[in-house]
Amino acid sequence: MNVKEKLASALALPKEIALDMPLIVAAGRGELNIENYKNLLEFSENKIRVHTSAGLLNIEGTRLCLKQITTENLLITGSINGIYW
Repeated sequence: MNVKEKLASALALPKEIALDMPLIVAAGRGELNIENYKNLLEFSENKIRVHTSAGLLNIEGTRLCLKQITTENLLITGSINGIYW
């Protein structure tokens, strides 16, 4: 455990905030919320590529749609078939 992880644990801070890690929440196969991302690299109806501090995140599916885009948050809807690092 490195210093940042120890500090986050001692202060009871969420790791995604203290360590600049993405928080990814899937609601079934139809909705994906990505918090704390870096850049949106590619977007099509079948594939979305997102740069995060933990690496490149690939989302594959059909009828993919970016429902919400902010500097901190992406909300993706559609039929999600796979999420890959």
